[in-house]
Amino acid sequence: MTPTTAPLIDAHHHLWDLDQRPQPWLHDPNLATIRRTFTPDDLRTTATRTVAGRRLHSTVAVQCVPDVHETEDLLALAEREPLIGAVVGWADLTSPGTGDQLDGLLTGPGGACLRSLRHLVQGETDPAWLQRPDVERGLAAVRDRGLCYDVLVRSHQLDQAIRLAERFPDLPQVLDHAGKPPIADGDLANWERHVRLLAVHPHVVCKVSGLITEADHEKWTVEDIRPVWDVLLSAFGPDRLMFGSDWPVANLAGGWNRWAATVDELLAGCSADETSAILAGTATTFYRLTRT
Repeated sequence: MTPTTAPLIDAHHHLWDLDQRPQPWLHDPNLATIRRTFTPDDLRTTATRTVAGRRLHSTVAVQCVPDVHETEDLLALAEREPLIGAVVGWADLTSPGTGDQLDGLLTGPGGACLRSLRHLVQGETDPAWLQRPDVERGLAAVRDRGLCYDVLVRSHQLDQAIRLAERFPDLPQVLDHAGKPPIADGDLANWERHVRLLAVHPHVVCKVSGLITEADHEKWTVEDIRPVWDVLLSAFGPDRLMFGSDWPVANLAGGWNRWAATVDELLAGCSADETSAILAGTATTFYRLTRT
């Protein structure tokens, strides 16, 4: 396809400098191939594939570890790095001082780039973690500062996301990685049921990201991803979907360019307006991306 000047926004990727900030989760032997530093220049070099003729224009950098200092690092990087349009950071939602933490981030270097918060709920064993009173107090502090919330749950935790949507209708929320559908297992029925219940709430949008690492890393094909794509398009509609790469984690299952090629193929049935929403419009609106 002939390249176009229309933007492509990667609404979900990570960066880490292991000399500056440890990433303990990378000690997993299965993650050895991504146990190194990844920089914005690495992303520029890697992300060469167009999607619907669009080249990478802007990104949203997302936290990895529950450490406010990592968020400070990402915000300072975003302030000097034109590729990064927004940051999804971390603050301790369980702390009585959540608001003070957020104020410190917002007024510190790069604070204007902070658009959303995220916690790795996928790693919490409490089946109602997002409904804990201390967490809800922290989420209220996020809402009251005009920030959004990135919901990171596994498919069996989607009931928490639904209750969060019900209890915080004035907090814009985005479901990361489509709620991690069990693509490799092949049984999507329970995931689909919960995703459709979540999508009823208009203030919740969804990232089409992180899907290839939920599939068989070695053998997945576009047809393995298509049933998930079809559910998301039907449930949320293109105006509430956004493209994300989950790079460099995506390298475990094919990488940025292979995922971009997959999305390019999946978009074949979408109109120009629908394609524009998924590849740029939804992310621009949700994360208030104004930098060029």
